[in-house]
Amino acid sequence: MSHIKTFTNGLFRENPTFSLLLGMCPTLGVTTSAFNGMGMGLATTFVLVMSNLVISLVANLIPDKVRIPSFIVIIAAFVTIVDFSMQAYVPALYESLGLFIPLIVVNCIVLGRAEAFASKNGAIASIFDGLGMGLGFTMSLTLLGAIRELLGSGKIFDLTIMSDQYGMIAFVLAPGGFLVLGFLIAIVNHLRKAN
Repeated sequence: MSHIKTFTNGLFRENPTFSLLLGMCPTLGVTTSAFNGMGMGLATTFVLVMSNLVISLVANLIPDKVRIPSFIVIIAAFVTIVDFSMQAYVPALYESLGLFIPLIVVNCIVLGRAEAFASKNGAIASIFDGLGMGLGFTMSLTLLGAIRELLGSGKIFDLTIMSDQYGMIAFVLAPGGFLVLGFLIAIVNHLRKAN
């Protein structure tokens, strides 16, 4: 039962984007479309799950003085796997996400979960934590990207929903990202207080 709570914690109560406000750089930088948001979220989820697993297994072997640098090296190894895999198998997405893929190494969600959870818990719990946080991040980025894409170009996942003549290009640009994110955080906070 505790693994289910650990998993759902990242999806809802401690959602990295809407509750903890972590990872704002990729959140605003890549969510110009739903596809980009989902791609970045899934890449981060892979890194979260795998780095949490490895860190939970080796945490007792790492001296305290080199704990954080060791975590970063482990995270960087999985980011490199994601980076090369995306470059080989989904080059269009890789081009869209650009520099944000290597920046997963220093994403505060990944490093924060390694330090706060994986280093203090077992492998199974750490996998569920990484999966919950990663899927919560993916859900947030996809939703944010879908809204921005719809309002900016009239499309979602590149499928035309409404004519592009009604699109407001500002929503695909940075100011639109801040506006949509602000409204989504307000809605989430309102729903949380209502329950």
